[in-house]
Amino acid sequence: MTPDSRKQLRKQLRTARQNLSRGAQKQASRRLARRIGQSSLFTRSRHIAFYLAADGEIDPSPLIARCRKLGKHCYLPVLHRWPSTHMSFQRLLPQQRWIRNRFGIREPKPNRRLQIKPWRLDLVLMPLVGFDAQGNRLGMGGGFYDRAFAFKHRRSHWQTPVLIGLAHDCQKTRSLPIAGWDIPLDGIVTDREQLLLRPGLQRSKLNQG
Repeated sequence: MTPDSRKQLRKQLRTARQNLSRGAQKQASRRLARRIGQSSLFTRSRHIAFYLAADGEIDPSPLIARCRKLGKHCYLPVLHRWPSTHMSFQRLLPQQRWIRNRFGIREPKPNRRLQIKPWRLDLVLMPLVGFDAQGNRLGMGGGFYDRAFAFKHRRSHWQTPVLIGLAHDCQKTRSLPIAGWDIPLDGIVTDREQLLLRPGLQRSKLNQG
């Protein structure tokens, strides 16, 4: 796939999710929360990273609320000013102060004392633009998640964090190319299906509490 065709596919898939009605978005979010929130993978995780939905992304906010109610530690990505290609994960506070990052997305006001090393997270629920049946992920093109979890390339024995991509069912495509810097996901979950890719990550972990 050429850079131009990749760009065009990204545009098509973003349009598909943006065109979902508000009702469809809410229903998809509730389905996703039920699917993941009752799973043993979620209930056993203590440190969980989320994202704030934008651009039609499936919304994990019901899961964030459940996570906080259960006393788990919730984290959101925070972009670095320098180097501008990197991001960290910062714990949410009960009385959170917010800023807008350079993409116009809300994020916690940066505080290094509340940030965690990515390898200390148990579970990361990340957004994506597109995915295929093999679990390949197409992101927005910034490479922030690939850089944050590049250590998983260097040390294949890392079992955590478990990386799960979240998406609407309409974001599935026939096939996606793999680049050398792409960090493989352990699974992808939509409001309608789940793809568990890591050997040993049993389907029951997303079906049963």
